Amino acid sequence: MDTQVTDGFADMHVSEKEPPVQPVNHVGSDKHGTTDQEEESNGKQPITRSKSADFIIPGCHRNKLPGAMLRRDQFSLWTVLKQCIGKELSKITMPVVFNEPMSFLQRMSEYVEHAQLLIKADSTEDPVDRMKYVAAFVLSAGASNLDRLSKPFNPLLGETFELIREDLDLKMVLEQVSHHPPVSAFHCHCPSFEFHGSIYPKLKFWGKSLEIAPKGLLTIKLNKHDETYTWNNPSSCVHNLIVGRLWIEMYGIVNIINHKTGHKCSLDMKQAGWFGKDIHKVEGYISDRRGNKKCKLFGKWVEYLYAMDPDQFDQAQSSEKQERRNSRSVTSSPKPEKVPPQLEEDWCINPDGPEFQHAELLWRNVPRPDNSAQYYNFTLFAMRVNELSESMKKHIAPTDSRLRPDIRHLENADVDSASDEKHRLEEKQRAVRKQRHKSKETWSPVWFYLGSHPHTGDQDIWTYKGGYWDRNYSHCPDIF
Repeated sequence: MDTQVTDGFADMHVSEKEPPVQPVNHVGSDKHGTTDQEEESNGKQPITRSKSADFIIPGCHRNKLPGAMLRRDQFSLWTVLKQCIGKELSKITMPVVFNEPMSFLQRMSEYVEHAQLLIKADSTEDPVDRMKYVAAFVLSAGASNLDRLSKPFNPLLGETFELIREDLDLKMVLEQVSHHPPVSAFHCHCPSFEFHGSIYPKLKFWGKSLEIAPKGLLTIKLNKHDETYTWNNPSSCVHNLIVGRLWIEMYGIVNIINHKTGHKCSLDMKQAGWFGKDIHKVEGYISDRRGNKKCKLFGKWVEYLYAMDPDQFDQAQSSEKQERRNSRSVTSSPKPEKVPPQLEEDWCINPDGPEFQHAELLWRNVPRPDNSAQYYNFTLFAMRVNELSESMKKHIAPTDSRLRPDIRHLENADVDSASDEKHRLEEKQRAVRKQRHKSKETWSPVWFYLGSHPHTGDQDIWTYKGGYWDRNYSHCPDIF
């Protein structure tokens, strides 16, 4: 097995055309290179940024995986996918070399990497300000998807994962509650909020691209204000599966509703479009129950989110466009290649420009480690979620994803052993399912039950039963 490191799927394809992406800073300083003090001098409100050491997961301290990602140039993704055009991919068995060493449950736990935004929301008195930070949290949950082009392992039925963050007094439990269709449910709580929901990831292959539609309603409750917020995740698409460098985008309208006050936030996560004009761009408004626009939100889902008064934003955008036109009229510098004149003035909003001095920074993404490309483009948070200490082994459930041998082998860069274990676990799961069907037994999740949502009326809502943190796991199934 070739053990050279690669930075993703790129080595599998002939690089014909790169995605129309604008630069994203993964390492070092933040994108704009500004500090809190510099923002204050620019007249902007400073915000406390998350540093890599700010989150504390007990027993998790590593800054890299045990084994680096393996090259994939000797494997053909097209060989696997060409029979799957237009089909649902959740039932397709993929070679383990296309996986990342993480279960989908663990991938979902990355939702709470920026959970400090919800604590900020709960501590804020103005309902518009609370919605700002809830929206920032919703946007931040997808930021780790950038360049994450490997597939997480499908969870086994009954598989669980727990996450504890001591810095936020936060606990999260996740369980695979259904196999067909594959549904993952979770519940997260801390003194300031509760966060819960379920995800049914529908994947379809369309020839040149892979569409991911994460079906499921997500809910946040801010405890101090007794407010409930709901929304659905946007869709994603992985491009250039056949020729070119793989790249991912998230797009769609995300509507966040405050069911107590009636405030609504509508975020438009734009598709890249021609020439990548709107790559990663997000724009939206917060409106009151009467539909009056109270706040403009804008940014990029991979980097940052700003808030601004709607009228001030329109004036700032108009001034910025005029400044660019004036600048082009007096400069002799060449125009960007392949950019039509009608697109140039709208090419990109610069929130650090003087026109946007009244913009409020709500969130800015955490830089990724320097070695991220060697380890599946993981964030530091992602590198630690599968870490297993000796103390953890004494108290986590026997169904926890950290105990899966196939994931552990892949993390150690042992693809052959990972493939063998993955096959063994799948065969064991099939045998148990066959026996259950033969004896006419019905599967029931251990930690969640199916009910309805008290605010939306949705009927397919998986609700936490409670009891997981009592540490009594005698009734857990033997799945590994």
